[in-house]
This record gives sequence, C-alpha cells and structure tokens, in this order.
Amino acid sequence: MKSGHKTTKILFADDHQIVREGLIRLIDREDDLEIVSEAENGSEAVRLAAELVPDLVILDLRMPVMDGATAAKKILAANPDAKILLLTSFATASDINLALESGVLGAVVKDSPSETIIKAIRATLRGEKYVSPEIAATITEHKSAPPLSERQKDILRLVAKGFNNDEIARMIGITRHGVKAHLSIAFERLGASSRAEAASMALTMGIITPGERARIPGALKTV
Repeated sequence: MKSGHKTTKILFADDHQIVREGLIRLIDREDDLEIVSEAENGSEAVRLAAELVPDLVILDLRMPVMDGATAAKKILAANPDAKILLLTSFATASDINLALESGVLGAVVKDSPSETIIKAIRATLRGEKYVSPEIAATITEHKSAPPLSERQKDILRLVAKGFNNDEIARMIGITRHGVKAHLSIAFERLGASSRAEAASMALTMGIITPGERARIPGALKTV
C-alpha cells in the first residue's frame, strides 16, 4: 500500500501476464494509484470486483472464459456505480459500442503512450467518458459503414475464417462466379482491393464480428 495520502484501488484483468506487469510498472510511478488485484479472465474479474469493490476496474476486451464486455455488464449489474475502463489491443466498433452502451466509461488501446493511459484512468475515475483517438476513429468508420447484403456478409465471414472461393461456393450453394460477384460488390462498397482486406475492413467496421458464424443453407448448419 502506498503511503502519504489516499490511494486509488485498481483491479486489472488481462489474460497476458506481460501486459499486467507492464501496467503495474506504469501505475507504480503514480503516487495515488495502486493495482490491488489482478485477474486472468472476465469471470475472475467479476468475482474480485464484488469482493474488493475497487475504485476502478480495468478490463481487457478479449479474454478467455468471459470477455471484457460481458464482465463489465455483470460488474455494473452488481454495482451500478462501478467505474470501468477497457484496455484493448484490437476491437471492432460493435465491441466498443456494446461496452459503452452497457455503462463502461472509457476505452483505450494497449499501445497508447503512457501519458494517454494515465489520462484515461484519471478521466474514468472522475466519471468522465474517455475514448482514445484510434478507437474513436474505428467508431466513426463504423457509423459510415457501407450497406452489404446478408449473403455478402456471410461470404466475408467465411473469407475471414480462411475458406477459398470454391469452398465457399459449395458451402452456401452458389457458383464460384456467384461468390466472386458478391465479393466484387463488397470490394467496391468497402473500398477494398483484396479478399483479406475486405474481410479485415468488415471486421473493423463492425459489419461482421470475430467468431460470428456464417449461415449455411440446406442442413441449416453454421460455420
């Protein structure tokens, strides 16, 4: 426990030990901030938040067992006054919007400068909204995301999973040329020049989300 004045208690959840160690080193430079507990997943964070009632909870967005957005919702359901900041390396606009809508106050990328992370922490502690510029740009892009048909989205979901055009054609029951036609439309609307770029842009804009299953006709299977 740091001495001299009231110390702000922080709970930090991230599944990577090296990230937790890095934030601890950063926080140790601040006289009035202290990480009092660490969690490796969202479920553990929810339990510790209930036990410790920290002044601030910092959550990685993508964690095993329970993701940061779900953990945030559970923490806020138990304690509506909880202050939560997301610290993430990658997030789609839909991920961030979902978390912000649930009551999370801020979101900042992990590779932000130290002063930006501290600024985000202090803003969140004051009850202020704080979103780092990179994440704000992602949200802005999402707001202007071009319309794609459900078939085009399904094809991009399968592209993101690594399937080639022939495989996708067999899975969704259309010709290879049909797949290429849908991808051409998606390329044009997204401003992409390749299958990989189109899938990446669709993920970033929140048009499709990581882990989302494509709808496969016939046997009603999903992939």
